[in-house]
Amino acid sequence: MKKNIGTTDRIIRVVLGLVIIGLGIYYGSWWGLLGLIPLATAAMGWCGLYSLFGLSTCPERR
Repeated sequence: MKKNIGTTDRIIRVVLGLVIIGLGIYYGSWWGLLGLIPLATAAMGWCGLYSLFGLSTCPERR
């Protein structure tokens, strides 16, 4: 898998994932588990939807 998530995108995904998990804990909802998806994609540096649509936020290597 070729990385397709850049640094800024990773930071946004980590923050968003933690917020979703925090809200899930606060409200006692299982929906907070959805926060694991952006955390996992940030950790891997690869997003399946980006690949599907041919997108990339990684800077091009020359």
